[in-house]
Amino acid sequence: MANLGMQLLGYFLALGGWIGIIATTALPQWKQSSYVGDAIITAVGLYEGLWMSCASQSTGQVQCKIFDSMLSLDIHIQTCRALMVLSVLLGLIGIITSVVGMKCTKVGDNNPAVKTRIAVAGGVLFLLAGLCTLVSVSWYATQVSYQFFNPNTPANARYEFGCALFVGWAAASLIVLGGSLLCCSCSKEDMQGQQYYRQSQPSTARETTSTPTPLVPPSRILLLISRLSTSTPCSPTYLHPAPLHL
Repeated sequence: MANLGMQLLGYFLALGGWIGIIATTALPQWKQSSYVGDAIITAVGLYEGLWMSCASQSTGQVQCKIFDSMLSLDIHIQTCRALMVLSVLLGLIGIITSVVGMKCTKVGDNNPAVKTRIAVAGGVLFLLAGLCTLVSVSWYATQVSYQFFNPNTPANARYEFGCALFVGWAAASLIVLGGSLLCCSCSKEDMQGQQYYRQSQPSTARETTSTPTPLVPPSRILLLISRLSTSTPCSPTYLHPAPLHL
C-alpha cells in the first residue's frame, strides 16, 4: 500500500507539472520590460515569449504580434521552443505510460514484472520532460540576465524575468519530483520478488499436471493372481442348482 500511495502522489505531482509546462510554453511573459533608470514607462508595458511579443497599455488594452519568421529569431529562442515542445510530448507519453504501469489500474495485471517496468519507464519520461523544461527556462533566463547587465544594451531595451519563467521553474520541479517518486516506488526487491513469482508459477503448474496416477502395488496383484489360481470357477455348486424338497 505504501508503494501504491507513492505512485499516486508522484503521478498527480507530475500531472500538475505537465500542465504547468503547457502554460509556460503558451504564456508570452517570458521577459518583460524593465522600469529602471531612464526606462521608466508607465503608459506601455512590453513583454515577449517564445511565440509572440505583446504591448500592454495603461487602459488595459493588449496588442500582441506573432513572430513573422522562425529562422530570423535568435538561436536561444528556437532552441527553447524545441525543448518546450519536446517536454510537452514527453510528459504526454509519460502520463499514458504511468497509467498503464501503476498498481491501481488493471491494465496488464497478469504480468506484474512488466507492469512495474512500465511504471518506472513513465517516471523516467517525466524526469526527461522536467530536464528539458529546466534547461529551456534557465537558458532563456541566462540570456535575459546577460542582456540586462550588458553595458552596450540601451536602457529602454532592457528586460527582466517574466512570470512564465517562474511558472516554468515550478513546473519543472513538480514533474521531476513526481517522476522521482514513480521511479522510487518500484524498489529492486519488489522487482526481484515479481520475477521470482513469474518463474515459479509455471513450474508449479507443470508439477501439478505431471503428477502420475496412483498404481496398484505389485504385492496386491500377486495376491489376486494366487486367489484366482486356487479357486474353481466351474464348481458344480454353481452349475447344478440345489434340489427342491417338497
